[in-house]
Amino acid sequence: MTAPFTFELIAQDEQTGARAGILHTPHGRIETPVFMPVGTQATVKTMDQGDLVEAQAQIILGNAYHLYLRPGHELIDRAGGLHAFMNWQRPILTDSGGFQVFSLGDLNTISEEGVRFQSHLDGSYHLFSPESVMEIEHGLGADIIMAFDECTPYPCERDYAQKSMEMTLRWAERCRIRHQALSEERSHRPPQALFGIVQGSVYPDLRQRCAGALVDMDFPGYAIGGLAVGEPREEMIDVIRSTTPDLPAHKPRYLMGVGLPHDLVEAVGHGVDMFDCVVPTRNARNGTAFTRSGRLRLKNAQHAEDNAPIEEGCACKTCTNYSRAYLRHLFQTGEFLGLHLATFHNIFFFQQFMREARQAIIEGHFAQWQRDFLAGYRDR
Repeated sequence: MTAPFTFELIAQDEQTGARAGILHTPHGRIETPVFMPVGTQATVKTMDQGDLVEAQAQIILGNAYHLYLRPGHELIDRAGGLHAFMNWQRPILTDSGGFQVFSLGDLNTISEEGVRFQSHLDGSYHLFSPESVMEIEHGLGADIIMAFDECTPYPCERDYAQKSMEMTLRWAERCRIRHQALSEERSHRPPQALFGIVQGSVYPDLRQRCAGALVDMDFPGYAIGGLAVGEPREEMIDVIRSTTPDLPAHKPRYLMGVGLPHDLVEAVGHGVDMFDCVVPTRNARNGTAFTRSGRLRLKNAQHAEDNAPIEEGCACKTCTNYSRAYLRHLFQTGEFLGLHLATFHNIFFFQQFMREARQAIIEGHFAQWQRDFLAGYRDR
C-alpha cells in the first residue's frame, strides 16, 4: 500500500516556535526540520545518489522549469517518473519554476494566463500556465509539488506586490483544480501533495492575506516564497516571523531558497519545518566549506600546509579522510575530486546541524542550542 501524505507534529519548543515533526510520503518518511539539497537537473551537482544517502539527505529537489526544457517531462514520465529516472527512492520535491522564470527577467511576459518566456538554451518561446505547470509536475512525479506563483523582485512597490499576490492566489486555485483532476486521471501513480506558496513581498499585511486565502484552499502544506531576492536580512526574518503564525500548526511549513546556516537556525526558531537552497553546493564548487564557526575558504594560501580536516569532529568522509592542505591542492589544480569532497562535506554539515536542532527540540532545550549555535557562527 502507498502511504498517504501526512504531517505528524511530535514536539514543540516552549520558548520559541521551533517544531519537530515527521512527514509521511509515498517514498518514505522525512524527519523535520529538514534541509533539502537542490538537484535542479535531476542531479545534485558532483554527487551521485549513493553519496546523497551517505550524506544523510532525506529528500532532494528537482526543478520543473529545467526538467521541462531538458529532457522533457513526458520523457521522464515514460521512464516511470523522477524516482525511477534518476534512481532515487527517497522523497523528491519539485519547484514549479516560478523563481526560474522570474530570474529570466527580460525574457518573460507575465499575464493572467501565465508566463510566456524564452528558453535560456535556444531562445524558443514557451508558456507556463498554472494548468501546464501541474501537468509538468505530474509527469515528473515528485512526492511534493509546488503551485505556480509569481516571485516578485526586491524592491517592489506595494501596489505591484498586492496585484502580484492576488494573481498568485488565482493561480493557486487553478493549480489546485488541475491537480485534483490529474490525480484522478493518474491514480495508477503514487499520490502527490500540492503546496501553496505565500507571496506579498516584504509587506506583512499582504503576506497575512495571502496566507489566509491559501489556508482556505486547504493545501496539505504551505511555503513562504519570494525571499532571498535581495531584501535586507532583517526584513527577511521579519517576514518569516510574521507569516508562520498564519499557517496551520498541523501542516508543514517550507521556507523556499533560504539559505545560510544562521538563517536556517533562526527560521527553525520561528516554526519553519523545511528548507532548500543552493548555498551548500554552490559554495562548495567555489572552494568554500561550512563549519560551526562560519565559512572556510579552502583556496586560501594559509591552508597550503594545514593537515587538519575542514572541521574537527565532523564524521563526514571528507573530514575523516582528507586534510585542508589536500583539498586546497585539488582546487589549485582544478581536480574534480575537490568539488565532490567539498560538496559532500557541506551537505553533510547542513544535515547534521538540522538533526541537532531537531534533537534539541525533542529534548526541550532548543532555545539554548540555538543561542550556542548562533554565538559560535561568526561569519555572516
